[in-house]
Amino acid sequence: MTAFVADYGLFLAKVITLVAGVLICMAGIAALVERRKEHRSEGQIEVKSLNDRYDEVKTDIEAAVVDEALAKQHEKARRKQEKADAKALKKTLKQGKAPEKQRKRVFVLDFDGDIHASDVDRLREEVTGVLMIADQDDEVVLKLESGGGLVHAYGLASSQLERFRKRNIHLTVCVDKVAASGGYMMACIADRLVAAPFALIGSIGVIAQLPNFHRLLKKHDVDYEVLTAGEYKRTLTVFGENTDKGRQKFIDELEDTHLLFKQFVSEHRPDLDLEKVATGEVWFGQRALEHKLIDEVSTSDDYLFDLCKEHDVFEVSYEIKQSLQQRLGHLAASATDGVLTRAWQRVLNSRFLSR
Repeated sequence: MTAFVADYGLFLAKVITLVAGVLICMAGIAALVERRKEHRSEGQIEVKSLNDRYDEVKTDIEAAVVDEALAKQHEKARRKQEKADAKALKKTLKQGKAPEKQRKRVFVLDFDGDIHASDVDRLREEVTGVLMIADQDDEVVLKLESGGGLVHAYGLASSQLERFRKRNIHLTVCVDKVAASGGYMMACIADRLVAAPFALIGSIGVIAQLPNFHRLLKKHDVDYEVLTAGEYKRTLTVFGENTDKGRQKFIDELEDTHLLFKQFVSEHRPDLDLEKVATGEVWFGQRALEHKLIDEVSTSDDYLFDLCKEHDVFEVSYEIKQSLQQRLGHLAASATDGVLTRAWQRVLNSRFLSR
C-alpha cells in the first residue's frame, strides 16, 4: 500500500509539473505580448472627492449611533443644501458665467516607490492632469512612501514634483512610513514636509554593491574577457578581475553623485546642517523634526482630515486600462503560483506517506 501511494504521488507530481510548465509558457507569452504593447497602454485620470467619502462615513455612523429621527433630520438638511447648490450652479451657467470657486482646492496624489521608481509613469500623468486646472491658490498633497532606488529613476520622479514648484503651486508631502534616499530626494522638494512620528526619514547617501566571481572562475580555469573602448567604459565587473584604478574611479563617481544629492537637498531645504544629516543615516519623525529634515509631525490622515473641514479635497489617480493579453497574463501568473504551491505540498506529503 505504501509503495502504491508513493508511486501515485510521484505520478501526480509529474502531471502537476507538466501542467505548471504549460501555464508558465502561457504566462511568458502573455508577458512578452504585454511588454510589446505596454507603450501603447491607455489610461485615464480618476478623480474622487475625499469630502464626499468622509460625509458618507459620517452618515453611516450617525445612522447607527444617533437617534433615528435626528439622523433623518441631518440627512434631509444635507440633501436640501445639495439641491440649493445645484440650483445656484445651474443659474450661473444659464447666465453664461463661469462658476466661482467657493473654497480652496486640494489635489491628493499617491506615490509608492520601488527600486526603479516604477510609479513615475503614473505620477507624470497625474501631475500633468492637475496642472491643467490648478492655480496658485490651490494645494497639492503627495502621499509618499519610498526607501529609495536608482538615482536616474528618482531624479525623474523629483523633476515631476518640481513642475508644481515652478508654477508656484503649494506642494505638501506626507510620509507615513518611509522617505529615504531617493524617497527623501522627492520629499525635500515640498514647500511643507509632514511625517508620522515613527516614519523613517533621511538616508542622504549613495550606495553601490556587487559580487565578484573572478577568483572562483580562475580556480576552475575559466577565463572571462572584458573588452572596452574608453578608459573608464567599465570600472568594476562581476566576473572580470577588478583593479585598484577601476575601484577608485567607481568610488569617485559615488562621491560625485553624493555631492549632487547634497546640493539638491540644500537647494530645497537651505536650513539643513548637511554635515550632520548627509551621512546616510535615517531618523524617526520626531528626531527628523529636530534635525529640520521635516516641518511637522503628523500622519497623512490627520493632515487631510483637517483640510477637508475648509477645503474641497480631491484624490487624483491615473488608472491604466489593461488589455485582454495583460489580464490573461496576470491570470496565468496567479494560476501558476497556485499550482506550483499545491504541487510542492503534494510532493512533500507523498514523501511523508512513503515512509
